[in-house]
Amino acid sequence: MCPRAASKARNQPHPKTFRSLMIEIIAGTNRPGSNTRKVVRHVEEIYAGLKVPYHVLDLAAMPPEIFSPGSYAEKPKSFQPFADAVVRASGLHVVTPEYNGGMPGVLKYFIDMLKFPESFVSRPVCFVGVAAGLWGALRPVEQLQGIFGYRNAFVYPERVFLPQVSNLLDDRGQLKSEELVGKLKSQAEGFVDFVERLQRTRLRGAAA
Repeated sequence: MCPRAASKARNQPHPKTFRSLMIEIIAGTNRPGSNTRKVVRHVEEIYAGLKVPYHVLDLAAMPPEIFSPGSYAEKPKSFQPFADAVVRASGLHVVTPEYNGGMPGVLKYFIDMLKFPESFVSRPVCFVGVAAGLWGALRPVEQLQGIFGYRNAFVYPERVFLPQVSNLLDDRGQLKSEELVGKLKSQAEGFVDFVERLQRTRLRGAAA
């Protein structure tokens, strides 16, 4: 195969990908009661308002047996719904916190457990960063951009960062800043356009 044909083949969607018109929202931590999960609820509401089908992959719900060292060789059947949800998604919307200057270990482990190469190749993805610090998880988002770029995903360039997140949320877990809510909405709207153009399909109003 000539280099040009080989390059084209590597970047073609896997035949089992894009089975459903669905945005998969990934809550990138398994920490109970996390601020990340509270932000994910905002993202859910935005997609619901746009009439775009979505589903949440909460890493806190991953089966304990996936953490067995043997899972590198053979994935437990209980992990299959997580792997399938990614492969079937039209796009991935990842919300990640920052732990010790990087992405949570459980998020990287989750990525490592997914099917290769079909989980990410030619798949649209966008990122939201959530952090206690001043930079709003810039570092883990950039780490994830590198990983997804390496895996030949289509990375949506508009990122949203939520710094000092505890100060941004009220007692009910709602964002107090209309400006930040507006940024999340703008990102979601743009990402839907991005997915629809790449895949020549329509997500708005699609049946879940």
